[in-house]
Amino acid sequence: MRMRNEKAIGIFIFVAGIIILLGKLGVFGFIGRHFWPLLILLPGIAIHALYYARLTPSWSLVPAGTLTVYGLLFGITNTWGSGLMSNLWPAFLLGIAVGLLEYALVDHRRPAMVLPVALGVGILSIILFGFTLLHTGIIYVLAVILIVGGMWLLFGRGRQGRGW
Repeated sequence: MRMRNEKAIGIFIFVAGIIILLGKLGVFGFIGRHFWPLLILLPGIAIHALYYARLTPSWSLVPAGTLTVYGLLFGITNTWGSGLMSNLWPAFLLGIAVGLLEYALVDHRRPAMVLPVALGVGILSIILFGFTLLHTGIIYVLAVILIVGGMWLLFGRGRQGRGW
């Protein structure tokens, strides 16, 4: 019995020493700075898994979809810079829309307004994404597409045997 207690104390002391050493080397700070979006993404995925295992009700897909989208959003901004949030902020609305849409598609006994609200919030999010993209370099791409389309209508398509 005494030998067993000494082994348990020895394991505890060894693990405490490893944890202190890793903390002093900055391992936990690195993990916290770079992988914190997983604290949002993994619960979203876990709730999805619980629903598809038939362990949670269908309304649990609302927070599952929302958390999953938010986890991906924060993962992107954490990896490539928080400055992206100025263009990706409509994803907050998209997360709600995805959660509501998942719920609306799997539960036919849902309230009647869930699907229209999900579609409305999703469309609003896409429109807002469009507006934020217009403030970036995408406006140049749009201008080139419009120029090429106009030239095609003027010179390419209209010359197939028909007059003006």
